[in-house]
Amino acid sequence: MSTRGPHMTARRPPPSWGRRRLDPEHSLGLRLTLATVAAFVVLVPFAALAALVLGDWPPLHRLDTAVTDALHTYALAHPGWVRLMSIWTDVFAPMPLRAAALLLAVWLVRRGARRLALWVAVTMLVGGVLGPLLKLLVGRDRPDLLDPVARATGYAFPSGHALNAALAAGVLLVVFLPYARRPAQRVTLWLVALLVAVLTGVSRIALGVHWTSDVVGGWLLGAAVVAATSAAFTVWRHAPGAAARSTRP
Repeated sequence: MSTRGPHMTARRPPPSWGRRRLDPEHSLGLRLTLATVAAFVVLVPFAALAALVLGDWPPLHRLDTAVTDALHTYALAHPGWVRLMSIWTDVFAPMPLRAAALLLAVWLVRRGARRLALWVAVTMLVGGVLGPLLKLLVGRDRPDLLDPVARATGYAFPSGHALNAALAAGVLLVVFLPYARRPAQRVTLWLVALLVAVLTGVSRIALGVHWTSDVVGGWLLGAAVVAATSAAFTVWRHAPGAAARSTRP
């Protein structure tokens, strides 16, 4: 009868959960799960907010009115602030952001990242279609101020500027965070993304052309779109045969 000697190799224990996370298949599942959960988690408060807007919930109406009145009073007394907000809202309007996204997609294609370029285009397109459609479905009027400092046409909810700024911020982070090797670079990217999204939305309230809930709705919808398209992109990028197809011209 033979026995195992000290030179015999012992059976390997099963990999721990921490190791399995590094496996491509488990990593794919983790990323997909996180993106899907994020899309759902963000979409729920957006749907709740839209329901409150449609129902003209009194507390929300009072909050919107109070913020708009306070910022409008400040704007009337500070024309320099109005000019600054007007410049910002024009520079980071939906069309300039879409043009920047198109240039980014072209740059990605030239670098060989065709799938990521398509994700950028699809993300901006989905948000660009959903925004106007929801505006028509909700049909909310914009603030009607006695002495307006700016004007805008169309319905109010959700804010198109806030939506597209959130989309652009998400695109910025998804595309460039992998290149940020140093903590300072990552922090800078996050700060730039937050600045674009937050200040663009605030500019719409400050100019009196949107209610606060319009802007919050735009931010939530933009975050949900980025999360949802990221989940879809993750599945597509790791689909069977994707590696072989990605090498074709």
